[in-house]
Amino acid sequence: QVQLVESGGGLVQAGGSLRLSCAASGRRFSDYGMGWFRQAPGKEREFVASISRSGSSTDYVDFVKGRFTISRDNAKNTVYLQMNSLKPEDTAVYYCAAERYTTEDLTGFGNALSAWGQGTLVTVSS
Repeated sequence: QVQLVESGGGLVQAGGSLRLSCAASGRRFSDYGMGWFRQAPGKEREFVASISRSGSSTDYVDFVKGRFTISRDNAKNTVYLQMNSLKPEDTAVYYCAAERYTTEDLTGFGNALSAWGQGTLVTVSS
């Protein structure tokens, strides 16, 4: 199994930026598609972004397209989420997740997750 630890959350004003990191340990990092989910107070957890094993493919939910960028560094076993132009509605706990794939495909990411991180809180003030 892979273990995930997020960092980089905090308090930021609307319009600001944050970069979240997720460090992985355990099994080979490059075997996993990686992604970010978030859960706002009183709401269900929702998908934000995903990235394929090599980083060649990415996918985003519509409401973060153009503002958030997911990337990974397989040499450092780390996945990132660069968040720009943050809005108060982006306030949530952000979770890193891993799903094992045999190809670069990201189809169905989230349906068979192997691991979750503990979450990191992002608060955007207006």
